[in-house]
Amino acid sequence: MSGLRVLFVDDEEELVSAVVERLQLRGIEARGATAGADALRIVERESFDVVVADVKMPGLGGLEVVRHIKALHPGLQVILLSGHGSQTDAKEGRRLGAFDYVEKPIDIEILIDILRNAAAATEQGGR
Repeated sequence: MSGLRVLFVDDEEELVSAVVERLQLRGIEARGATAGADALRIVERESFDVVVADVKMPGLGGLEVVRHIKALHPGLQVILLSGHGSQTDAKEGRRLGAFDYVEKPIDIEILIDILRNAAAATEQGGR
């Protein structure tokens, strides 16, 4: 998808680097952050189609990231990512407005399909 801009947020720096690089190799403009608070600062300064945020991070976790982003940018889609699949977190994330909930380990091709679907929803919903 041409012009797709993604912010990938996870406290595991190696994972962020690897996923950002793999997305970029597939023609997706990707940026990474290793903390929820950093992600919110980046979203305030830059425009993205989709944010992917880990549920469990020190400080501001993915559920709080969804809450803040949806308050400021209701049309911006957020995909939650978790290494500890929890139906409670998935339900809460969807209640807060998350587009989807994906469990680690990440299959990059499946993630890209979800990103494209989320970006299409962003375009339909506007910002």
